[in-house]
Amino acid sequence: MSDFKSYKTVPKKRYRHTVEFLQSVLPAPATILDLGVRNELSEILESYGYTVYNTMGEDLDLEFVNVKKHQVDAVTAFEIFEHLIAPFNVLQTIKASKLITTVPLKLWFASAYRSKTDKWDRHYHEFEDWQFDWLLEKSGWHIRKSEKWSSPVNKIGFRPILRKFTPRYYAVYAER
Repeated sequence: MSDFKSYKTVPKKRYRHTVEFLQSVLPAPATILDLGVRNELSEILESYGYTVYNTMGEDLDLEFVNVKKHQVDAVTAFEIFEHLIAPFNVLQTIKASKLITTVPLKLWFASAYRSKTDKWDRHYHEFEDWQFDWLLEKSGWHIRKSEKWSSPVNKIGFRPILRKFTPRYYAVYAER
């Protein structure tokens, strides 16, 4: 595993944490299926030596064809499960024996995220860590490692101060 300095080129702090967490539990080279459409993080992971397949934007509450399509070392889901009404179903469908995922944590001082312009960009769930752990365990996963990190913003105010110290993201590595 590389040291933290090697992540300087990763554009967003949460991506740096995500890459560091992934490398700690699944070093490259490895083949992963990332739930969600191809995005900036997919390209970053490939630059670190991972082979990345993505699902195609289908409704993962209802459609699982692309979840079963590839033989992979692990499935990743970075900020995906909070958008699903029933994440239990896709979690049970995953055939890989390893899962690396991140979700935003519920913040007591902020409402769940909901875009005003995009009807699909909203959080149905924002979990407390114990809720997400329970969801994983009920769907057949055994948590091997977890980590939390904050998401500070460069603004002035009460909420920005709280964001500096309150964990916002929760990363979990689980196996079957």
